[in-house]
This record gives sequence, C-alpha cells and structure tokens, in this order.
Amino acid sequence: MCDTLVVRTDDGILFAKNSDRDPNESQVIRWYDAADHPADAEVACTHGKVPQVRHTHAIMIAQPWWMWGAEMGANSHGVVIGNQAVFNRAGHAKHGLLGMDLLRLALERADSARAAVAVIVELLEAHGQGGAHSHDHPGFRYDNSFLVADRDEAIVLETARREWATEPVTGRVRSISNGYTIPAFARAHADPVRSRVAECERRRCRSESGARTAQGPAELFRVLRDHGDHAIPTFRRLNGALAAPCAHAGGVATSTQTVGSWVADLRAAPLHWVTATAAPCTSIFKPARVAAPSPLAGDDRATNRFDPAVTWWRHELLHRSVMRDHAAATARFVAERDRLEAAWLGDPPATPDACAIADEREAAWTEDVRRAALRDIRPGWLRSITARIDAAAGLPPGDAPVRGHRSATTRAEQAA
Repeated sequence: MCDTLVVRTDDGILFAKNSDRDPNESQVIRWYDAADHPADAEVACTHGKVPQVRHTHAIMIAQPWWMWGAEMGANSHGVVIGNQAVFNRAGHAKHGLLGMDLLRLALERADSARAAVAVIVELLEAHGQGGAHSHDHPGFRYDNSFLVADRDEAIVLETARREWATEPVTGRVRSISNGYTIPAFARAHADPVRSRVAECERRRCRSESGARTAQGPAELFRVLRDHGDHAIPTFRRLNGALAAPCAHAGGVATSTQTVGSWVADLRAAPLHWVTATAAPCTSIFKPARVAAPSPLAGDDRATNRFDPAVTWWRHELLHRSVMRDHAAATARFVAERDRLEAAWLGDPPATPDACAIADEREAAWTEDVRRAALRDIRPGWLRSITARIDAAAGLPPGDAPVRGHRSATTRAEQAA
C-alpha cells in the first residue's frame, strides 16, 4: 500500500510519497547513468523483456531489493513518479510488467510528465501488467495507479489490466492511495472490498488535508509521518496501522509498513529528500540529487534478511525497538532529528555528508533506546505478529548486542 501526493505552488510542484510494502523488503536508493543502446537491444525487467530505446536518461530511484523497477524516483529532466497498488474487480494478470517496471521505464525514457504518461500507456497496451508483486508473497498481484509530475504540471494515471484513464491535477493538492480516484474509471473497475481493507480513502483524505497548507518540504515530511488522529500508530487486527500515511506492520489480512519515503522540491533546480530507510516517523530525510550519485557502501547486498552492513537494515534496529513503546522511545530523539532536518533545509549538505551524519545519529539513538529497556506495551496479538516478522528476517532480539553495528561513540573513538 502507498500514498503519493503533489502540491501545486506558484513556483512549481512539490511531490511526496510513502512506499508501503512487505516489512522485511529492504528498499535502496540507487542511481543509474544516462546511456546509449544498440538499435536491437532489449531490457530485462523484473519478469520479462521489452525492447530498449536508443537513449535512456539518468535516474535516481527507490528500488525494492529484488526487482528491476522502482516504487518512486526522478530523472535528470526533473520528472518524478510514484505508483500505487489498486485492485479491480476483474482480477490481475499472472504475467506482464510490474507497475514498478513501468515507472522506471518512464523515467528512463521521458523528458516531461506528459511524455512519461505516454510511455507508460504505450508499454501497458503493448505488454500488459501483471506477475508477482511481492518476493515473500509471490501470489500477491495488483494493478497500478501513478502520480506523475514535473516542475510545471502533475497528472494522475489509473489502470486496470490494459485499460487506463488520466486526469490532470488542477487543484492545489492531489493525493492518490490504493483505490481508484477518477470517478468514471472507479465506477467501472474498483473492487470495493479490497479498497476498504486498504483504508485507501481514509489515508487519501488524511494526506490531502495535511498537505493543503504546505509551503515546502518540511510540511510534507510531517504529512508522511502522520499517524492519523493519534500521535502514535493505532493498530487493528485486520490491517495493522494502515489507517494513516505512516504505516506500520501488524495486521492479519495485510501487514504492510512504510519502507521508504521521498519528498521532491521541483520549484527550482530539483532537490530530493529521501529517508533510504523505513518508517519516516523514526527516520531522517536526507538531501539527494539525480546528478550527484551517492550510493551507500553495503547497500548493494540488501535482501530480505537482516544485515548490519546495509543502511536500511541498520535503521530497522532503531525502528523496531521504538515500536515497543512508540511515544516514550521517539521522545528521546525526535527533537534532535527535527533540528537537524531544519538546518539541512536551510543549507542542504552533500548527500554523503548527510548520510554519514544520519548514520551516526541513528546509531546513537538506537543504543539509547535499547539501553532504556522500555517495556513493550503492545497487545499480545501484535507482539506475536511482529515477532514472526522479525524472526523471518533473522533480526537479533531487542536487547541483544548487534555484531557490526557500532555506536557513534565507538566510531568516533576509533577515528581519533
């Protein structure tokens, strides 16, 4: 599940997205250079091949560890795209392109939002969409909607199998979630039961309301961190904490969580703010640029198994420790995090510098939260679900030392 939104300002577009997926599906920020290709080349996507084009643009994408495509991303022409799972009454194909593949293909081939929509439509009609959308649950399939933007405009594209509809964004704020929003297309295709389980309309209204007065990235950070009517996540047995934009795993029918977040400021030279980690409520947004590739050491080995060498998994030690008592744990570090982000918004550092600082601070916060030994106040049924998720990833117990995860103090002492 996911939420994507745009805010139209007099100076250009602001874009934001939470990527909600399987809780152990690490998601990595990756850069791919512009390239020229032979006339007869093909490109191998997640589940199949399509003809390649002669030239592909430079891109920066948030990529689930196991797939070719991406949940969200941007290219060197200032185009940004986020996709959502949507569910239609006719069911979903066993073979075809993933929506994430369509997103990456559009970023590689288009120099504007309109051109990106045209790329997705052409590939959808030619190759269809389908196949396994989850590594851990290969029977899970869905169709896709997209919010596509550049500095000047934003367009909603919704699909059902090979059918599609578009709607230009004309109001100040537009959000999409995990349901159809273009009225006629929704009446023709929407599956109301799965849409209700996904809580899509509730989250969409929540994100639109929160973004209505946004003036810049800081307000969109807050929208993506929103837990709804309560300051902390509220869980239901059916779908966990899926009723608000900042989702956390814990449901019986669906146990999705926000595994990556992205905010794009397209009002001047595009500047992107990425967590590169799960749970924006426990993460730091770092500045990143398409033209300045900054891959993090160890992220090339990301999988669905815990690995302290991987940025995403190091942060999970903090995130999952926090979930024992969200209010008490976050109170120990969010003021420092907010001050750090405010300073960076005023004077954005280079991405490697920001990531190094974030890694140091998160290591210190993780150590502090673990040493606090907060009582786990979650209900028993929720603890059981999350324990199974942690065990599947091979995560160490919450009070165990983690080999390879050194504190900020230790690293500083070693450097000295």
